[in-house]
Amino acid sequence: MEESAGEGPIDKSRVLNVKPLRTLTPVFSSPPNSSSFSHGSPPFVCVPPAGPFPPGVSPFFPFSGIPNQSVPSSDHTPISSAVPINSFRSPEPLRRAANGNAGSSRRVNRNNRGVEEDGYGEDQTQSLQSKNQKRKKGSRDKFGSPDVDTDVMVENIFQSYNLVQFEAAQLYDGNKDSVGYVLLVYNLLRRQIVQLEDTKEATSGQTRRPDLKTANILMTKGFRTNAKKRVGAVPGVEIGDIFFFRMELCTIGLHAPSMAGIDYMSVKISQDEEPIAVSIVSSGGYEDDVDGDDGLIYTGQGKEMDQKLERGNLALEKSLHRGNDIRVIRGIRDVGNPTGKVYMYDGLYRIQESWVEKGKSGSHVFRYKLGRLPGQLEAYKTWKKIQLWKDGTTTRFGVILPDLTSGCETLPVSLVNDVDNEKGPAYFTYSPNLKYSKPAPKDPFVGCACNGACLPGNENCDCIQKNGGYLPHIVNAVIVSQKSVIYECGPSCQCPPTCRNRVSQGGLRVRLEVFKTKDKGWGLRSWDPIRAGAFICVYAGEAVDDSKAQELAGENEDDHIFDGTRTYQPVEFMPGDSNNAPNLPFPFIINARNAGNVARFINHSCSPNLFWQPVLRGNSKEFDLHIAFYAIRHIPPMTELTCSYGMVPPEKADRGKRRCLCGSPKCRGFFY
Repeated sequence: MEESAGEGPIDKSRVLNVKPLRTLTPVFSSPPNSSSFSHGSPPFVCVPPAGPFPPGVSPFFPFSGIPNQSVPSSDHTPISSAVPINSFRSPEPLRRAANGNAGSSRRVNRNNRGVEEDGYGEDQTQSLQSKNQKRKKGSRDKFGSPDVDTDVMVENIFQSYNLVQFEAAQLYDGNKDSVGYVLLVYNLLRRQIVQLEDTKEATSGQTRRPDLKTANILMTKGFRTNAKKRVGAVPGVEIGDIFFFRMELCTIGLHAPSMAGIDYMSVKISQDEEPIAVSIVSSGGYEDDVDGDDGLIYTGQGKEMDQKLERGNLALEKSLHRGNDIRVIRGIRDVGNPTGKVYMYDGLYRIQESWVEKGKSGSHVFRYKLGRLPGQLEAYKTWKKIQLWKDGTTTRFGVILPDLTSGCETLPVSLVNDVDNEKGPAYFTYSPNLKYSKPAPKDPFVGCACNGACLPGNENCDCIQKNGGYLPHIVNAVIVSQKSVIYECGPSCQCPPTCRNRVSQGGLRVRLEVFKTKDKGWGLRSWDPIRAGAFICVYAGEAVDDSKAQELAGENEDDHIFDGTRTYQPVEFMPGDSNNAPNLPFPFIINARNAGNVARFINHSCSPNLFWQPVLRGNSKEFDLHIAFYAIRHIPPMTELTCSYGMVPPEKADRGKRRCLCGSPKCRGFFY
């Protein structure tokens, strides 16, 4: 014990046993004109240990001299000279996404397992932090108008949505509707950000990450679901669901870290807490991983040196002993985007054993053997089976024709029946084109005079200007949003066939099959994963007038007819926007009974995964209108492709209703 002048005895041992704060360092006043004032960062106010202290703040031991010693109220005076220092705070949603709200798992690990973000490198992820950099005052864009900050435009887009506000229950515990709605909004907003950024000049050294920017906006506004971490299945997420961006997993609560492959949370055991793993992403980030149909050998996190039993590795080890379920998301190379990945939720697994061995890199790594719980739907196993079909290693069971199109399409379309003995649909001629039975109304769309491909932001392109100043599609033939009509380049345009504004003219982009359903006749589905907004096909056949369509209806031969005169409910693809409903210039009906393409096999559903879009091609000689189909949301492989057949006008209601067998929870029970 020692005496301190004017303060009585102090127990030194107590002082020595106090663990110092990691960031507790003396901070001194900066000299005038110091650089610490010149970076534009908001000042961080630091209170000196000896005070004075603002109201409501008391000094803490050992700076107060004696524990719990009261401080005279005269010391509660405003600080006259706060000490500003440079500080940086990463965007709030990104910090929360590091590992959710699970205690120590929030720490960022430089050796995060599986650091790949949809084809982007780790350093590129940091580009999100540059989003707040201000543009030079008075700069002008390529149209000659003052440059508008992209973030402001994105905010305006978001505010224009009439979004459904989730209640607290849906925010923390979602369902299929809330998960689907969050993903719809995420993908729609992301595509519009891409469209905006495509019109701007690329900045050297800056990587555009619309996937991160979109997640930042949504999470900042609390627009997410399943925010509460949990062990086991996530409400509203089904086995086999696919995702094209890691940030989608974050917004719906399937996997919280934006890059790390192991997600974990803390659980209380007696008086202590310990981490357990809740989900992992296996996407080929580690060469030591071994995939199996119903099992997985997973490598722990840490690449630069011998791995340590900490953070995610420790959580996996604890989960081995506790035997808790772990969600497994499989990452597979995206055929349509070689630098990206497709993520599939493969269900629940449990760790069966763990060990340490010398990895291929020469360092010691942790290895975890996981087994898939029995009784779950096939997901990854189906995906691998499809790859064998495509490679020709194995034959698709039930194939009647390997290519229904006889080479008319860019990709073969299999005709398959693995249900009964029927040998195929009624005879028809396969044709990928639309023919007009009589001249269409005049007022054609002339098109553009671009010598090369139509480029985003080109103010001289008539097609772009007809589309409101933007190309209607981004990369991979993905539509940005539904429009009343899309203006494509056509026969009168001078741009080449490879122009980005000729999406509907390039043929099929995914591998399709026409298959026999159990109770709805023949249907259409894809071997490939389909991303939201992706082009599927056009509706081919013969354009007929309304009288001809009524004649066909009277003969009960309207199974293969597209009827644009029907009433279609607003598509959930565009939340709260009714101005972009399809607007046909005249009653447009296509008969595909005798000649048509794969679109004639698209069945009706009250909860469709496709929507149709009018497309007008530039043609100075005649009216060139077509109907194209796009994906409303991500569609897993081997999922039937469906659209809404619409409702007939009241004057045609005597045709009679047909029983609907779509099986949707929102099924009306009938269609026409």
